[in-house]
Amino acid sequence: MLKPEWIPGLLEGLEAGLDLVSGMHGRLAAVPALKAAAERLERRLIDVRTPPAQLPIGTGRKRSGKRLLTVGTDCALGKKYTALAIAAAMRRRGVAADFRATGQTGIMIAGSGMPMDAVISDAYAGVSLGLLHGSQPDVFVLCHEPGRRELLGYPGFPTPSLPLAIERHVAMGSLTNRGIRCGGISFNTAALAAAEAEALMERTSRELGLPVADPMRGGDALERLVDACLAG
Repeated sequence: MLKPEWIPGLLEGLEAGLDLVSGMHGRLAAVPALKAAAERLERRLIDVRTPPAQLPIGTGRKRSGKRLLTVGTDCALGKKYTALAIAAAMRRRGVAADFRATGQTGIMIAGSGMPMDAVISDAYAGVSLGLLHGSQPDVFVLCHEPGRRELLGYPGFPTPSLPLAIERHVAMGSLTNRGIRCGGISFNTAALAAAEAEALMERTSRELGLPVADPMRGGDALERLVDACLAG
C-alpha cells in the first residue's frame, strides 16, 4: 500500500512537474492530497494495477499460438527476469517471441500487460483455487449432480469423475493444509425419483468408501455425512 510517509515526497514530485506512476495495490487517486495536487497542476496519476475494461470471462478453450510460462515456488525470485531473458534469447535465434507482462513491474518494462492480481477472478480456476488455498479447509465435501456430463454453459468440457475431483482437491489443498481430507459427497438428485436416488447414493458410497447424501432429502445419509465431517 501507499505509505503515509511517502506522500510529501510524491507531492514534491508533482510540484516539480512529474507525473506519478504506481504499481502498488493502493490507488494514487485515492489519496485526497495527491488527487487535488494532480488536478491543480494538471499532472497524471497512473496506477499500473488497473486492468482494462470489458475483459471477457475466461472459457478455458484451446488458444492459438504457443506460450511459455515461468512459475515459481514463491514470489520475487526471478520469474519475470527469466521470462525476459528467454524471450530475448529466442528472438536472437529468429523466433517471433514476445514478453507478456502479468505484473506491475513487467508492465512498466514492457509498456503493456495484464495486472493479473487486480483482475476480478470471475472464472472457475481463479475463484475455486483461491478459495481452496485461502480457506485452508481441514475437510471438504464434494458436490455433484448425477447425470451432468459437461460443465454448465461450456459444452465440450466434461465434468471430472468423482475420484479424480477428490484427488485433485486433496493435492491442491494440501499446499496450504497438509491434513485436508474429503468428508464425503453431496448429490443433487432433484431429477431422480426417491428410490433411484437412494440406490445411486448407496452404490456410490460403497464404491468410494465415503458417505453420500442429498441434503434436500436429508435422513440418515445426511447424518452419516455430517458424522464423517466431524470425525478426526
